[in-house]
Amino acid sequence: MKKILIISGGATGDNFIRRVIQTYTSENIYYVVQTKKVEYKDASPARFKFYEFDPTSFYKLSNLLKMEFVQVIISMDDKQDALESLKNIRSIKNHLRVVFLNNWDLQNDDVDTMMMNSNEIIASRLLDYLPNVPVIAQNVGIGEGEIMEVLVPFGSSFVYRHIGAIAQKNWRIVAIYRNRKLIMPSRRRMIQPNDLLVLVGEPSVLKSVYRAIKRELGQFPEPFGSNLYLYIDMDHINKHTIEDLVRRAVFAHKKFKHNLYIKIVNPSNIGIVSHIKEYGGDNIIVDIKYDSVTLENTFFNDIKNLHIGLVVVSKEIFRDTKTRDMLYEAHVPVLKISDKSFSAVKEACVILSDNKDLEKISATIYDISEQMGFNIEIHNYINEHQGQKEEVIEHFNNLSTIFSKSIKIVEDSENSIQVLRQKKDFIQILPFTYKLTKSRFYSLFSTDSERLYHKLDDYHQIFIPVQL
Repeated sequence: MKKILIISGGATGDNFIRRVIQTYTSENIYYVVQTKKVEYKDASPARFKFYEFDPTSFYKLSNLLKMEFVQVIISMDDKQDALESLKNIRSIKNHLRVVFLNNWDLQNDDVDTMMMNSNEIIASRLLDYLPNVPVIAQNVGIGEGEIMEVLVPFGSSFVYRHIGAIAQKNWRIVAIYRNRKLIMPSRRRMIQPNDLLVLVGEPSVLKSVYRAIKRELGQFPEPFGSNLYLYIDMDHINKHTIEDLVRRAVFAHKKFKHNLYIKIVNPSNIGIVSHIKEYGGDNIIVDIKYDSVTLENTFFNDIKNLHIGLVVVSKEIFRDTKTRDMLYEAHVPVLKISDKSFSAVKEACVILSDNKDLEKISATIYDISEQMGFNIEIHNYINEHQGQKEEVIEHFNNLSTIFSKSIKIVEDSENSIQVLRQKKDFIQILPFTYKLTKSRFYSLFSTDSERLYHKLDDYHQIFIPVQL
């Protein structure tokens, strides 16, 4: 977590804090100093720490600066207070980066202090309204975040991915800057570390894309959500299956270290319900619906309101076509639990197909495997047309270097599904695409390994959406 100190005094600082609260990031924690405390109803206590004191007091500010901050932002209406606060910071931390809102055309020679001249900023924005004057990129559009620049870090899930393999719904990669040169994107263009991407799309979508580009291993189920959700319908699952299902869901919850919500509908066995309630605690929340309800009545509201990033269901629930279609529409990963032991699983197995859907979810595969302690096996049925398989294998090998996690490429001389049915303890990870919502009957004569996922129904499976 990066600590950022905000020293605020006045309307501009107050508006800035409100904008920061609306900007989601899990990587920053903000320490806000105000001379007069202001209440912000949407501020998360986990991300914002508020202090009420005069920052011109060297003693009080020095106590706060005992922590290691990466940056300080000063936005104050009073010139003398702003300068005195900056002086106090420099007396304690000589090289701490400071962004100073300059309302008074002050001059500064300190390389670690960035003076933002408010008059210049306003003048630059007004300039955009003059006819026959070029508009700079940051001010194109309606100014609500529909154009975004993102620097791709070395450990990003987007590194070494082909642009054509990135699902771009309601957003687009419109330009790439590499080594200060413009590169026009194409489907076969591969993204490199430290590329600067110019994105255009709906502001809310771009925020999710930004988080996806910036994230590294250990974040799953982000960016899909932050919590796990176990759905139990006692009308469709027997007693022993429920006990095993809950135990295995709790095991996954401990690995991912996120909250687990257990939703019980149609409770018909008081003993089982009491047993499940014993799991309840700070990180496991048990919600029992005594009214007769179905999954569709509450599911989408729960996904949104509880910020669910992984849904856990039994194979009996996933087998239902209507339920499977609903899970697909939610666009969150689904962990389908089978009757086998979950703690004994050692490998995450992937079956290559002649499309690039696996490349779209490759970083998520690595993330899950890292957190769960799985080895990765990629099965390639060599008697099929290789086509785009070689590009996907190249992509996984590149990610293996980035994440320092080895993979095993298995060349199968017979159908990979048949090979896997001879293994004991593994979990299959595959893309959750629309074709998986179709009835199993229509896959009887298919050779598509993804449509034949139900042939491995006796094993645990994770279905990952191919788009955010």
